[in-house]
Formats: sequence, structure tokens, C-alpha cells
Amino acid sequence: SVFPWHSRNRNYKAEFASCRLEAVLLEFGDYHPLKPITVTESKTKKVTRKGSTSSTSSSSSSSVMDPLSSVLDGTDPLSLFAATADPTATAAAMDSSRKKRDRDDNSMIGSDFEPWSSKRGEILTRYTTTEKLSINLFMGSEKGKAVTATSAMSEKVRTRLEELDDFEEGSQKELLNLTQQDYVNRIEELNQSLKDAWASDQKVKALKIVIQCSKLLSDTSVIQFYPSKFVLITDILDTFGKLVYERIFSMCVDNRSVLPDDFSPENVNDTAKETCLNWFFKIASIRELIPRFYVEASILKCNKFLSKTGISECLPRLTCMIRGIGDPLVSVYARAYLCRVGMEVAPHLKESLNKNFFDFLLTFKQIHGDMVQNQLVLQGVELPSYLPLYSPAMDWIFQCISYHAPEALLTEMMERCKKLGNNALLLNSVMSAFRAEFIATRSMDFIGMIKECDESGFPKHLLFRSLGLNLALADPPESDQLQILNEAWKVITKLKNPQDYINCAEVWVEYTCKHFTKREVNTVLADVIKHMTPDRAFEDSYPQLQSIIKKVIAHFHDFSVLFSVEKFLPFLDMFQKESVRVEVCKCIMEAFIKHQHEPTKDPVILNALLHVCKTMHDSVNALTLEDEKRMLAYLINGFVKMVSFGRDFEQQLSFYVEARSMFCNLEPVLVQLIHSVNRLAMETRKVMKGNHSRKTAAFVRACVAYCFITIPSLVGIFTRLNLYLHSGQVALANQCLSQADAFFKAAISLIPEVPKTINIDGKMRPSESFLLEFLCNFFSTLLIVPDHPEHGVLFLVRELLNVIQDYTWEDSSDDKIRIYTCVLHLLSAMSQETYLYHVDKVDSNDSLYGGDSKFLAENNKLCETVMVQILEHLKALAKDEALKRQSSLGLSFFNSILAHGDLRNNKLNQLSVNLWHLAQRHGCADTRTMVKTLEYIKKRSKQPDMSHLMELALRLPLQSRT
Repeated sequence: SVFPWHSRNRNYKAEFASCRLEAVLLEFGDYHPLKPITVTESKTKKVTRKGSTSSTSSSSSSSVMDPLSSVLDGTDPLSLFAATADPTATAAAMDSSRKKRDRDDNSMIGSDFEPWSSKRGEILTRYTTTEKLSINLFMGSEKGKAVTATSAMSEKVRTRLEELDDFEEGSQKELLNLTQQDYVNRIEELNQSLKDAWASDQKVKALKIVIQCSKLLSDTSVIQFYPSKFVLITDILDTFGKLVYERIFSMCVDNRSVLPDDFSPENVNDTAKETCLNWFFKIASIRELIPRFYVEASILKCNKFLSKTGISECLPRLTCMIRGIGDPLVSVYARAYLCRVGMEVAPHLKESLNKNFFDFLLTFKQIHGDMVQNQLVLQGVELPSYLPLYSPAMDWIFQCISYHAPEALLTEMMERCKKLGNNALLLNSVMSAFRAEFIATRSMDFIGMIKECDESGFPKHLLFRSLGLNLALADPPESDQLQILNEAWKVITKLKNPQDYINCAEVWVEYTCKHFTKREVNTVLADVIKHMTPDRAFEDSYPQLQSIIKKVIAHFHDFSVLFSVEKFLPFLDMFQKESVRVEVCKCIMEAFIKHQHEPTKDPVILNALLHVCKTMHDSVNALTLEDEKRMLAYLINGFVKMVSFGRDFEQQLSFYVEARSMFCNLEPVLVQLIHSVNRLAMETRKVMKGNHSRKTAAFVRACVAYCFITIPSLVGIFTRLNLYLHSGQVALANQCLSQADAFFKAAISLIPEVPKTINIDGKMRPSESFLLEFLCNFFSTLLIVPDHPEHGVLFLVRELLNVIQDYTWEDSSDDKIRIYTCVLHLLSAMSQETYLYHVDKVDSNDSLYGGDSKFLAENNKLCETVMVQILEHLKALAKDEALKRQSSLGLSFFNSILAHGDLRNNKLNQLSVNLWHLAQRHGCADTRTMVKTLEYIKKRSKQPDMSHLMELALRLPLQSRT
């Protein structure tokens, strides 16, 4: 039988009042959630069986203890557990001591000192060759490799010395015609062989490998590759030095003690000292100078085991040894290695660093001697290609010397460079290594020195580039700033080679932006365009041109000023490769979003950024990744949000119309535009303060029309549905009733097109839950939508119900019934004399019908139709696998009737009792929920006009599970 529906009359004000939270006055000193919490911890005496007592303590803290803080104090349970294990305690302590010692050694040099590790990669990348390389590999005998345990010590020593002699005099194999990569692979194999030999206790073999590798540093047959060869070989030397040091250090540790970090030779046992001396004696027996120097320098740190003054005595001796190296390139890299090792183990010993520098200056003239010139002719290398090979070594030496050096020392070095005729190579290294502040304050002096330089072999523009790099970091005297720019640009603008020109211009653009106005920046940009446009030279210099744009943007945060720079947009036109052009546009838009804090209507900014955004938009095609589309849309939307014409609403709408035509391929931008137009329509009404002039009404209708014709162009179906709903709400709020109806009808007609699954972040998800959410929002709006006079009672609700009925729902889903339940709530709200909420100046159905009996009858008929659908669905769930769903839905429907139905009606009352029994019939109900529901009914029955609920409560038994 059909159960009739009777909605209960609601007093919304009284319901609100009953649900309002009770206000409680707080006196001063009472609890407040933002006040600090005081934690008091008390430990009472605990008596054990033997009668002993634990300590008693009581503590109080005014702040909350962080439960994670104990992790950071080094006393975590695993560390404590490991420390209690005797066999590993010593090893762990030794490892900890070694790590701390390494940190302490490194901490002697501050973080402002650029480490060698950051330079090696750049050297390997820059100094390459296509020439064939060769390498000598030791192929001597393996005699003496196995020594019996019974051998006398003297026999052991003699055998090892014979092995070294065998290495120096034995057979060797020269590998020829190696490519650069083959050479690198061979060196890496040697490095691994060194580690393997050491791990298998073949210490002499390890030393052989290191000597063999060191010898390679005397070979300059492929001279362009020498800096990279130096990096590869010294990596092996570093490995060897570390292995030797750790080996000797481990001999100083026993089960009773660990060598302290600041140990002195007195703390070192005799066995460790003897082993250390043995290593130095072995190295001293190496006959050739270069391997003897490098191998001893690699274990320089081991002098700490022998003498307090060992390192300070060795450094000057090793410095003097380098004087025996005849090739100036080989010698300067040897000095660089000694300075590197010296800075690592004894950075306070500056004298040897200075001595290396001054010795190098004395021998610098060798570069122009006959030996070097003949070598260059033999290899076919020009002087401009040869001189830059010195730069890595010289830069490192100068960096070591200038680190925390007094002004007087730096000035002395400048004077010594002047005495050498202001050699360009020296001067460049000085500017690369000395502190930027030192260079900047003496900018005019350096410019004078650059002018007097001999340009053969090292062009002046590289010197101006080095000077510009310093001036980007430190400011010169204000009185010199313009003269510095003029002197530098006078040289830069005369450069014929586009690559040389742009490498310098890129650096000096930052100086110009930093210290001058848009006029000077415009001049510089014009000069760059002039140099880079002929023969399309800009195509080979996109990275430098991008760098220039970024520097200009970084210094001009006022975009009205930036875009008034006449040559800025012509400069952008040089980026003709689309991918690069888009990246530049993204940089501009990121800067705009970051720095533009106020809305703008400046035509200069709008025209320029429309052009920039159009460039980004037009780059989108079928192959563009979703993440890239999302980023471009974010940037364009950032621009759209910042455009405001104030109260000139028509101009604002015109801008949105233009933006729609320009950005039609990016859906998020179109969505943003629709939201912006809806907001514009609402602002128009707000500003007009109820002045319903024809002009205002026409404008609002234009905004509504904009949204109505834009939404269908969107792809996402739920995006369209939600925008139809939102735009219809805006139309309703602006009293555009027929337009609101059009939006709502469009949404209803779109529902059948909702697919079963939709793409959410790249994954296909069922769509029903999203549809349910949308429809619930839609019902909330339909409450206040007045019926159209020509379409009958509740025409939109009827159309929506027809669509819901015809939609193909999943068999395993109950969403259709949840929707019908929401419809029941809507119809109940529509039957009230006064609705829960209204739209200003819009008469809803409560005003139109005024509780008319015919309207209520139609409403109840719809309710009954919906109830039939719900009950049929519940009946269909009477199967074993669906009983739990039936119980849950039955209780949900019971609660809906309880909330919205008039239970004084006998049939409705009986239906609710039946639903209560249904929920418990098969033991699937949540007993806890049903208990709370029954308690709620009894509590409500005590309210005025609710006494009939007590009778209902008596008819609702709770079935216990057995």
C-alpha cells in the first residue's frame, strides 16, 4: 500500500535557538587554549622487596616538553644498546671519533671558502680533447707478493724495496690511441685497483699504483687535457692519503683508550710511529721528483703522528722541491695541489701559501720561453688556447692566499702583478680569487691595469668580464659607478665576435640594472639587440640572453617601469625558438605574480602581459603535458586576477571578453574568467545599491550571457555542471529569473551525459559520488527558485526527478536512493509556510503560493512518488549479500521521516516503526547507533508539541544480538 507523506511544520528560529551553544563566562586565570600548559611530574618513592628505595624527584616546567627532542641529544635507545656491546664499543667509538675529527678539520675553514670539490666538475667539463691519449701501466713481476709468516723483518723490508725497484725498472705497457673517455675509465680502474689492493693488505702494490699515476702528471703530450688529468690523478692521491692516515690512526686505538681529536705525538704509540716513518722512508726512495713530491704531499697529514712541527717543516721543503720542475704548467699544478693539501691540514700556515705564490711569479716568464713555445708549435696549440690552461691552478692558489688575508697582503700581491707588466692571465686570476669587496673598492685601479695589459694570448674582454662578476657581488664607490660602466662598455661594444660580446654583456647588465635607471638599461638592451641580430647570432646564445632577461626582471619590480623600457619587448622578439620563448614568458609572469601586489589597469602593463600570456597559451598543443598546462594556466590566471578597472565595469567585461578569445585552449583560464565575470555581476549590484536602472540590468544580463555561452566550451562535465549551478545562483541573486532558469535547465539536461567513470589526477574513478554531491547542492538552490508562471508547479524539480529516474545507476550502488532521500528533504522544506532562507528581492514559492492547498497537494504527491521508489529499492535488497545495505538504508530513511515527517499521521508513524524493525531484522544493524537514536527520540518527546514521540519510542524495541 502507498504511504501518504505529511511534512511536519518547522519553526526554524526555535530550532536554531535550541541548537545554539551555551555561552559560559570565563574568569581571569581560567583555562585558555592558547595559554602555556604547566606540566608537573612527580616520582614517589618505590619500595622494593629488599627494602631499597628509588630516588625521589619532583619537577615542574612552564612549557610543554617536546617528545621528539630526546631524539636529538644522542641518547636514543639504539645508541645506548650499541654502546653496551663490548666487542663493538671500541670500533663504534673510533668511528665516532673519526667523524668528529673530520668535522673539526673541515671546520678550520669556514663555509665562505669554496671547496675543491665544487671546482673539479667544472674543470672536467671545460678541459676536454679529441686527441688520442696514452697511459703507461705497470707490468712488473709479482715476486715477493706472498711473504711467509716466519720471514724475518729485514727480509720483509728488503723484499718490499726490491718490489719498488722492480716497479721502476721492470717492464711497463704503454696503452696508445685512447679516447678521452677510455683514459678516464682507465684512471677509474686504477683508483678501484688501489682500494682493492689496500683492502687485501697489499700495501706495496697500492703504493706502486699511486707512484705510477703520479708519473702521468709529468706528461704534457696532449696539453689541452692536462687540467682534467690533474683532477683525475689527484683523486687517486687523495684516496691513498686517506687510507694511509686511517691505517696509522687505527693502530693508535686499543680496547682501553681512543686517540683524542687534538692528539699530540706523545699520545701515539711506537708501533704507529714506526709504521708512519716506514711510509715516509718508502716515499723518500722514489727516484723521480714528480711522483716523490705528489705521494709525499698526499700523506702530509701523517706528520701529526711524528712531530708537532712536522707539517710546518715539510711545507717549505715541498715548496722548494717544486722549483726542480721545469715545465711551468706542471709546476703550477703541483703548487696548486700543495696549497690544497696545506689548506686541508694546516690552514693557519699561510707562509707556505705566500711562498708558493711568489715563487710562481718569479718563474712566470717561463711561459714565454723557448721551451714552452717549441712545445706549443709541436702540438699545434696557439697561445690563446694555452694560457687558459693555467687558470684553474692559479685561481685555486689565489683563493687560498686571499682567504681571510689582510688588505696589506692583497695590495702587495697587486703591486707584484704590476711589476710583471700587468700580465692579463695573472690579473684575471687575481680578480677571480680575491674578495669581491676588495676588487670593487679598487675598480678604477683594476680598469687602469686592464688597459695597460698585453692583450696577446688573453683578451681584455675576459678581464672586464671577471671585473663585472665582482661588481655584481659588491658595490664600487658611488662616484666611480658611471665611469666604470662607460669604460667597460667602451671595450665590450667593440667586440666583433657575438659569443665574446654576449658573455661580457650578460655580466654587465646586472651592474647596470643595480646602479642605474631604465634609460641606461634601455641603452644596454639596444646594444645587445644590435650585436646579436645580424646573422641571427642570438640563436647560439639563448642561455646568455635568458640570463639577461632574468637579471632585468629581478631589479625592476615596478612593471609599469619595466614595460616602458623601449627595447624590452624587441629584446623578447630575439627568442624565436618556441621552447625558450615560453620559458622566458614564464619567468616574466612568475615575477609579476610575486611582485605585483596591487590590481592594475595600466594599459602598458596589460598590453605587454597579454602578449606574453598569448605566447604561453599558443604553445599548448596535443603533446603538451598536463602539468605544463596546469602551470601555464596558473600563471595566466595570476595575471587575470590582478586586472581591475575599478568601477568601469564595462571595460572590465571587455577585458574578460578579449581574454576569452585569447586563452580559449586552457580550460582552467576559462573557468577563472567565468568566476571573475560572476563576481563582476555581483559587484555591480552591490555598488549600485539597489538602483535597478536599465543600464545596470543590461550589464548584468551581459555578464550572465558571457557565462552561458562560455560554459559549453569546457570539457570537464562536472566543471560545467558546477558552473551552471553557480552562474544560475548569480543570475538569481541579480533578479535575472529567466536566465537563472536557463542555467538550471542546462544543468539538468547535462546530467544524463555524466559518464560512469571520470579522470581524477590521472586515475579513473566512479562518478556517482560526485554526482550525488552536485545534486545535493542543486537541491539547496532549487528551494528558493520560484516556479515559472508558464511551466506549472515545481517544474524544475519534476524535470530533475525524471532525469534521475532515467539515469542508469550501478546495481551495487545506493546513491540513487540517497538522492531520492535528499529530494524528500527538499520537498518537505518547500511545504513550509516560510522557507529557511531567501534571496534578496526574489519571491520564492512560499511567497507565490502562500501555503496554497493545491501547491501542498502537488508537493505531497511528489513526496509519495519518491517514497515509492525508496521502498521498492529497500525491498529489492532483501538478499543475503545486500542485507547490510538494506539495514543501513532503512535506518537512514527512518531518520529522514523522524526529521521531516509529521509522525502524528498514523500511516507515516507505522511506516517508521516498520523501518525500525527492518533495520534490525537480520542482525545487521549498528546497535550503538540505534541506542543513541532511541535516546534522541525520548529526549525530543519532552519538547513542546512532541509528546507523540513518546508513544513512538514505546513501539521501537531494541533487539539484542545472541
